[in-house]
Amino acid sequence: QVQLVESGGESVQAGGSLRLSCAASERTFSLNNMGWFRQTPGKEREFVAIIDRGGRVTDYVDSVKGRFTISRDNAVNTVYLQMNSLNPEDTAVYFCAADSEYFNVLSGRPRYWGQGTQVTVSS
Repeated sequence: QVQLVESGGESVQAGGSLRLSCAASERTFSLNNMGWFRQTPGKEREFVAIIDRGGRVTDYVDSVKGRFTISRDNAVNTVYLQMNSLNPEDTAVYFCAADSEYFNVLSGRPRYWGQGTQVTVSS
């Protein structure tokens, strides 16, 4: 069982930056592909970013390309999401996800989910 705990969400003004962290309980963290998703009330959970086990392959939803960066540190079982140039449309609850299969994360069907952290961007 992998437990994921997100942190770093807060309220910021448009144009600001935040770094989200997701700490995993499992020592086999390096065997899991990791992703970030976000959700606003009344909408489907949306894929944001993914990183493979070794940290060499990443992908992003078009709306965040060039602004967000996903990274991981397998030594401390943590994945990060650096978010720059934030705008009000980025306001959402951000969730961390993990799965041993890359496409399970990419397709929004990971085995493990975190509880989420709220990001609010004001104009």
